[in-house]
Amino acid sequence: MVTLAEVAQHAGVSASTVSYVLSGKRSISAGTRQRVERSIQELGYHPNAGARALASSRSNIIALMVPLRTDMYVPVMMEIAIAVATHARTHGYDVLLLTGEEGPDAVRRVTGSGLADAMILMDVELDDERLPLLRQTDQPSVLIGLPADTSGLTCVDLDFGATGALCAEHLALLGHRDIAVIGEAPAVYERHTGFAERTLDGLRSRSRELGLRVLHRPCEGGYDAMALTLARILDERPGTTGFVVQNESAVEPLLALLRQQGRAVPEDVSVIAICPDQVATQASVRLTSVAIPAQEMGRLAVEHLIAKLEGHGKDEVMLIAPELTVRASTGPAPTAA
Repeated sequence: MVTLAEVAQHAGVSASTVSYVLSGKRSISAGTRQRVERSIQELGYHPNAGARALASSRSNIIALMVPLRTDMYVPVMMEIAIAVATHARTHGYDVLLLTGEEGPDAVRRVTGSGLADAMILMDVELDDERLPLLRQTDQPSVLIGLPADTSGLTCVDLDFGATGALCAEHLALLGHRDIAVIGEAPAVYERHTGFAERTLDGLRSRSRELGLRVLHRPCEGGYDAMALTLARILDERPGTTGFVVQNESAVEPLLALLRQQGRAVPEDVSVIAICPDQVATQASVRLTSVAIPAQEMGRLAVEHLIAKLEGHGKDEVMLIAPELTVRASTGPAPTAA
């Protein structure tokens, strides 16, 4: 293993100069820095993580809290997590992935042990139990999600309220008046998960302004659960001609059930999905959709966190504007055709 002393000898500088280049604690001339960095690269030197942490009081690790629940669509969560890890690495940070449902205990463990320099939290609830601890600690943190009270916090997310409103506007423009929202599993709403609640609030509020009738039904996903949910919707509102689906595992079962019932998409009913583009474009009918910008959410979370670690970040809420892509699953309501 190459040592720091060997790097210093190769670069023709002192060991302390190499240390200052690595830590950034002192200003080093550009020429010397380049010479040291060239020696580091040529020799394949990797600083000892434990020694570096002791010397700098930094671990160069970001803790990412991603509770992997069975009622959530894990591929989206992991796509965001991969984006966080990829962008963190460009800044010289590694990511410690915490996937358990530990809540406040996980925050205490990270802040009390020095495991990580900073935290990114996902799966944020409106009244998240982790937030009081975040406000009490000096350790930088960013939420990918939006709680009810954002004071003293930095949050990055898709504007799900505007997403719901955008779906209502698109269906209203096509002449639909009775729409149904097929939502996430019931447990997601019982936990008051932020993205699901905000989507519903935005859609209902805009629907009232546009004169639409809205029926919301949570769904576990899968064929059997979707069959029961669809039967319930059509029994309560037989005139439903527009569907908004915020549940990736319910998308294909819904399309299959509509075909079985002889309801053509989009001639008889229109379907909008809030989902990754891959889900929308690979469905049996190419779906009009609002995409989940996983890469952008992960990148922005890391950028805000790095700014905080470098001492010039501030608490703010960054919401990404939704974009609706029209494909083959939406068309004029039957009465308006």
